Amino acid sequence: MTTTVNAYASPSATEDLVPTTIERREVGPEDVLIDIKYAGICHTDIHTVRDEWGPQPHPLVPGHEIAGIVTEVGSNVTKHAVGDRVGVGCMVNSCGECVNCKAGDEQYCLNGMVGTYGAPDRDGSITQGGYATHVVVTEDFVLRIPDGIDLDVAAPLLCAGITTYSPLRRWGAGPGKKVAVVGLGGLGHMAVKLAHAMGAEVSVLSQSLKKQEDGLRLGAERYYATSDENTFTDLAGSFDLIINTVSAAIDINSFLGLLTVDGALVNVGAPAEPLPVNAFSLIGGRRSFAGSMIGGIPETQEMLDFCAEHGLGAEIEVIPADKINEAYERVLASDVRYRFVIDTATLN
Repeated sequence: MTTTVNAYASPSATEDLVPTTIERREVGPEDVLIDIKYAGICHTDIHTVRDEWGPQPHPLVPGHEIAGIVTEVGSNVTKHAVGDRVGVGCMVNSCGECVNCKAGDEQYCLNGMVGTYGAPDRDGSITQGGYATHVVVTEDFVLRIPDGIDLDVAAPLLCAGITTYSPLRRWGAGPGKKVAVVGLGGLGHMAVKLAHAMGAEVSVLSQSLKKQEDGLRLGAERYYATSDENTFTDLAGSFDLIINTVSAAIDINSFLGLLTVDGALVNVGAPAEPLPVNAFSLIGGRRSFAGSMIGGIPETQEMLDFCAEHGLGAEIEVIPADKINEAYERVLASDVRYRFVIDTATLN
């Protein structure tokens, strides 16, 4: 028997989000019912509901940074229990059988992972996200939120946290490494916190110095303005790793010039426009230009445990549901420090 829950949805690509109700499926043997307490607002939500990454199945409830409490479990569930503090990120299912799924890289499922919203689920329905009071998710895609992290600051870790943690780990951020973070927004501020906690020497590369004080407070040793033409000359060949977090087109070739020999620039922001790369920008220093998308379930749990161990959470502004549309406009204007989080109690 399905359950009707309150939510906020986009009626179309050109309309504001509005209050609505949606149906959540009956809790199956492998399912977990979560009472959502907080849901983060990601720039991806805005791109998606406005059809900037392609047509979407409206009406659509976005939200893939979910934190809450387990209120019911299926008969076969062993990983979670009623009362557990849990989270759900950008995916809610995958085939579980391909080589990538078996390696713990479910986000790269060869048969297509099931996104938390706007994706065809295994039962043929379209998934609806976390701007809602409850969600039902198969237990394998539910994460444990350690007691050391409050649920409100934990919610953005399920996307912004793992999106930056994964490439930092994979490309060896740590003591003796110089890491630069492009952009100090929802993703960038977590990249700074995480890279600093890993022991790397961290710099921020931002258009201006207006967030310099924040960047240094969050763990950066240095902060540079990319609008200053001298920055790219002075810092040439300086960084082992650059994490590009911005969702707008930038001159990738200029940033590649800031890498050491064997350095890597990893893109985690997802602009709608192509990012042209000159082959000589790579050849000239045996440099790499790569991309990374969230992380698998094991790595996401590792990230949450790491954040609890180091006392890390997102910098947030908690809002009621009726401020979602205003929050979207503020995200687009870079007027948030650094993640909006919806108090889902205001949906009732």
